[in-house]
Amino acid sequence: MNKRLLALICFLILGSSLMAQTGYQWKTATSGGYTYKYVTNDPTKARFYTLKNGLTVILSQNNKAPNIEYRMTVRAGSNEDPADHTGLAHYLEHLLFKGTDKFGTTNYAKEKPYLDKIQALYETYNKTTDAVKRKEIYAQIDKLSGEASNISIANEYDKMMKVLGGQSTNAHTSVEETVYNEDLPSNAIDPFLALQAERFRKPILRIFHTELEAVYEEKNRGLDNDDSKMYEAMSSRLFPTHNYGQQTTIGTIAHLKNPSLVAIQKYYDTYYVPNNMAVIMSGDFNPDELIKKIDKAFAYMKSKPVVLYKPAPEKPLTAIQTVDINGPTAEKLQIFYRGYAENSNQSLLLDLIGSILSNGKAGLIDINLNTAQKVLSAGAGYEQMKDYGIFYLSAQPKQGQTLEQAKALLMEQISLLKNGDFDESLIKATVANSKLGLLQAFDENSYRVDALMSEFVLNRGSKWNQSLNGPDAMAKITKKQVVDFANQFFKDNYVVGYKHKAEDKNVLKVEKPLITPINPNVDATSAFTQGIIDAKLKAVSPKFLDYKKDLTFGKVGIADVISVKNTDNSIFRLSYKFDMGAYNYKLLPYAAQYLPFLSTDKYTAEEISKAFYNIACTYSMNVGNEVVTINISGLQENFDKAVSLTEHIFANCKANESALKELKSSILKARQNNKTNKKAILGGLVSYARYGAVNPTNTVLSNDEINNMNTQELLYILHNINNYKHTITYYGPKSATDFTTEMSKLHPLPSAFTPAANPVKFNYAATTANQVYFADYDMVQSEINWVRNDGLYNAADAGNVELFNSYFGGGMGSIVFQTLRESKALAYSTYAYYSSPDQKEKENAIVAYIGSQADKMNEAVAGMNELLTTLPQIDKAFYASKSNALNTIETNRIIKDDIIKSYFADQKLGFDHDSRIDTYNSLKTLTYADVKAFHANHIAGKTYNYCIVASENKVKMDDMQKFGPVTKLSLEQIFGY
Repeated sequence: MNKRLLALICFLILGSSLMAQTGYQWKTATSGGYTYKYVTNDPTKARFYTLKNGLTVILSQNNKAPNIEYRMTVRAGSNEDPADHTGLAHYLEHLLFKGTDKFGTTNYAKEKPYLDKIQALYETYNKTTDAVKRKEIYAQIDKLSGEASNISIANEYDKMMKVLGGQSTNAHTSVEETVYNEDLPSNAIDPFLALQAERFRKPILRIFHTELEAVYEEKNRGLDNDDSKMYEAMSSRLFPTHNYGQQTTIGTIAHLKNPSLVAIQKYYDTYYVPNNMAVIMSGDFNPDELIKKIDKAFAYMKSKPVVLYKPAPEKPLTAIQTVDINGPTAEKLQIFYRGYAENSNQSLLLDLIGSILSNGKAGLIDINLNTAQKVLSAGAGYEQMKDYGIFYLSAQPKQGQTLEQAKALLMEQISLLKNGDFDESLIKATVANSKLGLLQAFDENSYRVDALMSEFVLNRGSKWNQSLNGPDAMAKITKKQVVDFANQFFKDNYVVGYKHKAEDKNVLKVEKPLITPINPNVDATSAFTQGIIDAKLKAVSPKFLDYKKDLTFGKVGIADVISVKNTDNSIFRLSYKFDMGAYNYKLLPYAAQYLPFLSTDKYTAEEISKAFYNIACTYSMNVGNEVVTINISGLQENFDKAVSLTEHIFANCKANESALKELKSSILKARQNNKTNKKAILGGLVSYARYGAVNPTNTVLSNDEINNMNTQELLYILHNINNYKHTITYYGPKSATDFTTEMSKLHPLPSAFTPAANPVKFNYAATTANQVYFADYDMVQSEINWVRNDGLYNAADAGNVELFNSYFGGGMGSIVFQTLRESKALAYSTYAYYSSPDQKEKENAIVAYIGSQADKMNEAVAGMNELLTTLPQIDKAFYASKSNALNTIETNRIIKDDIIKSYFADQKLGFDHDSRIDTYNSLKTLTYADVKAFHANHIAGKTYNYCIVASENKVKMDDMQKFGPVTKLSLEQIFGY
């Protein structure tokens, strides 16, 4: 939930006073009895309303699917936290899921005295320093919280959203915003608005101490994250007085341990007022009807004066400052420069400079460092906040390279920029690529609401016209302006952060308090919640695919063609999908990695990158274990150029021995870095558990084989790739006939395809007894995966699987989440699900996960095992889960080239039709007895592999042996090198 405010897309938010007012101008209109503002030529067609109480409402209509994305945005975040209660805004965000005096409780009048006593005790606890007395007070809090929980209801909000068909209940707090997210079907808008209006009417700060423990876990996860530690340390130097650097969103350990419900309530009363909030929605609705409903729902809100955080200006940085961070992950370098306020000309210039340096294809860093393989990886960009921005440079050193050497290479690119050693055409190309990015992004409701949300946070939406005009404003910037500004901006005025792979001897953690699990009261339902559950929603009929009608099938030579016409815009996406992958040829992934560094008989690698960027197109070769795809995309007007250039590259790429030497070194360094990544290590343990000592993770080329790779082998693969069987797919504005005619000229094919080598096969390991696979890692937390194989895919189980996952372990409203996090406070993140494979020849798996403090591992494992053994029966939760599963299918619309993806996915599972038809029909008849039987047959009483990543200094071997015999795996056993 906790995240920094990142730029949604470089050119959307910044805007400029340089803009011409011809394309995007504010206008006022009245419709349906409400006056609103809008911007001409706005691709989102957003309407900006201000209600009588000051509440901002932004509506963007998009009727392609019966869904709506919603954001309730509060223009306040951790910047507004009191200095003696950091983390407060984030606490509050968590508590806004706990209900009001009308829901979340069986009887608020009886509950309130307990809550008042708990609040008073926290105030006493906050002021008490004696350790013994603090322990006594917390024991009282714990006791009263348990008694109060007999009256409260822990998960009513999630229950209601599940019934209404919600798909992504969440929230986040950042430095300048607190945002509540929902994705709902459009037929649920009336009860949804009733729920949201009630949610913010009178929130009650209940079930606090278990939620506090979830925040402790979130803090501990941050303490295990080297990137977070470096960002925090560097920000504190970059902003020595501003809260961007002096307060973190999640707060200090000292403040986390001493919360104040009084201070939290005061924060709510101060900042959660309509003139500081915005309801933002995009999707399937009539805006004239919807604005009336929103106005009515939130009319109770009363406007209040709001004074947001307004710091004194930071003094200019006049010297280089250095930050050193130790931790278990790979070495890394970052450089931060302090930027400017939003919507300033300087920020626009910095955003452009970010793309001149690093755009993924043709920037100075892309060409001079990444393509030249002078570092393992490098990049640059600009993060915009309200008062200032952060311009950043980053690099990972290659084998044998120091962090200082990597830094020197980054600074060389800054020198080139300041000297004007770049092509002015980069500016024009950046504008073209940004416009393409916006064209693609604005097709999605989630992107629209997030862009409009950031616009509201940064400037109350008043400069949406400038934001839309950002690319055009950028096009007016000259090379001279960039160079002049770079010379003024880039001086010895930065913070440099060195991330060293070394033990962090200063790691702290939030200690586990003694907490008695609360009573979640899962069988209870408030009258308000019952009203939402009983709401009669207008039926939405599912729309299934008919592949024979929705797809056009054809031929180009001997290759099959599948296409879908794009009737919305001028974007095309073309793929060559090959029926082979790394399982067929171990060298395939390395050939794909070699490709970007190769020249042809006509063009250098640098010229190729620049050519694609200049025509706002892209190509890539992606190698999976079983499938290879070559993807080409961009504007249809440049289709011929993009495809011809791609074909030329594969046919004519030539050897580059020095590049291959550097690539080998980079691969070996990346492998070394992979061994420092706890997520990769846990994934390797799971692979070991599923397949045994020979598995997909460790069946790779050895380091010696990497060193012995030769150019001829790799070039043979690239030159001959089109000789292997593949299907051509196309999504774009051309008709199928015109497309196949054109492709026949552009894509030469053999008279017969070359058969691919037989793929390597992996045998699934039988789990006949409990087994622990352990990897030692220097971390505060422990992370545990349960996994077992469960036989071949069975299409008849699809409905049961869908419903079981929704009920048992998927999402915030599931049994697992509500029990292990909400009731027992054992983790910040936990889930469990039955995993169906992507092919009918593969096996199912049961997967569960919990990440908790190391000293809570035993409790966490016991809690999950209890649920794996006995499935709780909660009828209302089951009803909500079934309703949600059906609603998901009813309101899901598979469109555009997703139709092609769905077709391939169903083919692999043995379906000749839309598999959702079978799942939907099965779901309609399922009862709790069916899900219980599924749990009994597939989950309960089974043996499991426990995959555990933790520090052996923080977990006990004796404890793990209680789960099963322990096999401690080395990194070489896990990764195969």
